[in-house]
Amino acid sequence: MTDTPPDRLSTNPRSPHFDMEVLQRGIGIRFKGQERTDVEEYSISEGWIRVAAGKSKDRFGQPMTIKLSGPVEAWFEDAGAESDDASDD
Repeated sequence: MTDTPPDRLSTNPRSPHFDMEVLQRGIGIRFKGQERTDVEEYSISEGWIRVAAGKSKDRFGQPMTIKLSGPVEAWFEDAGAESDDASDD
């Protein structure tokens, strides 16, 4: 696998941008300079994230989301663990 996270990723299994292998590695998101842990979907090239809008649900029982625009950075959270393991050998 590459060390560059995908340009667009979603945590919703119904989305065409859902990728379980990438999500299992762990993705860190920084939006407008702050780390976020509540991101449902992001796009780096388009500069937006989607986050849950409170506890409200849509008619299918999925959380309602809002789209926030701004600079988005993404990284793999386990990248440091892999490099530490390689240096121990």
